[in-house]
Amino acid sequence: MTLARPAVTLDSIRDAARMLDGVAYRTPVQTSRAISQVVGVPVLLKCENLQRAGSFKIRGAYIRMARLTAEEKARGVVAASAGNHAQGVAFAAGLLGIQAVVYMPVDAALPKVAATREYGAEVRLVGVDVDETLAAAKAEAERTGAVFIHPFDHPDVVAGQGTLALEILEQVPDVRTVVMPLGGGGLVAGVAAAMAEAAPHVKVVGVQAARAAAYPGSLAAGVPTTSLARSTMADGIAVGTPGPVPFSIVSELGSEVRTVTEDELSRALLMITERAKLVVEPAGAAGVAALLADPTGWEGPVVVILSGGNIDPLVLLRVLRHGLAAAGRYMQMQVLLDDRPGALAQMLDVIAGVGGSIMHIDHDRTDVHLAIGEAWVRMQVETKGQEHCEALVAQLRGAGYRVLAG
Repeated sequence: MTLARPAVTLDSIRDAARMLDGVAYRTPVQTSRAISQVVGVPVLLKCENLQRAGSFKIRGAYIRMARLTAEEKARGVVAASAGNHAQGVAFAAGLLGIQAVVYMPVDAALPKVAATREYGAEVRLVGVDVDETLAAAKAEAERTGAVFIHPFDHPDVVAGQGTLALEILEQVPDVRTVVMPLGGGGLVAGVAAAMAEAAPHVKVVGVQAARAAAYPGSLAAGVPTTSLARSTMADGIAVGTPGPVPFSIVSELGSEVRTVTEDELSRALLMITERAKLVVEPAGAAGVAALLADPTGWEGPVVVILSGGNIDPLVLLRVLRHGLAAAGRYMQMQVLLDDRPGALAQMLDVIAGVGGSIMHIDHDRTDVHLAIGEAWVRMQVETKGQEHCEALVAQLRGAGYRVLAG
């Protein structure tokens, strides 16, 4: 069974681009020397993290609402989202003078809730996850007659997201590959639809978090199927079921789909922050994660869409710490010591001798597996990479210490 492809054409995408002129930013493209060196071809970053409302979502949301009839606009709109779509709808509604009610999960990040309210939408916190929130929003639309604005499953939304492809072709005329995050599919479908007509030689690649990857199974089945979305740091692309509208485009045009692990996402976020000096949310780093995870065989120039930068600072702190650990720049270890005066100082001298920097340390003398007179010393150590981690552990073991590293 296959789905009929909706009418998302190059003309409809160009019309969307005209409507977005003066509304959405024409976000910059930034060359990344660091990633280019890893991949072996030129890699450029399309910085939608610098877009108005913090992500590409403003494009599709605005087009969807701008194309409503006057009567539909008067009824208002309803949306459901944990973050970027919420802010995109709220911002676009404010520009168009439309009343917006946005449902968000009860545990949605406070900065995202605050931003959505500041853009002028009424925010209602309902549901423990996006599925419950979505159900509440749809019920509100049915009850009030307001128009439900889906985050990805509508031709107007797909056309709006596809305007990114037109900008990329203007900014990087010799582009050969475009890589971007993939959740419900609106972004990949829009870019693929534009490229299919304007530049069919350009390869389009969508990247999902491995813990929430519904597209591989759906493409194999030929129809959207529901996949259990486990917890992932890339919550912006954690969608359990592809939308029929974008799925039909992605399937028909043969866009490639890859998956990345949590470690690969965190390493990518670390590199973007450290080397490109950009603040990006974990979902927005998925394209870079795919390049770093498998750096061979990419036809360049490669443009990676950094889809959004709306990240809670506390989440950023945790993810960067995870990225440091995944990159071998930070490690945790336990060392067994004789619990006697001077033993700790001797062990720290060994660590200092190979350039390890202690970030945190504590003792445990109560573990039931310890003998009398023994203690575990648990440490968090800043290192210079995986080889340095291995050298540090080897030096401690060579000095006679029992070490558990992880």
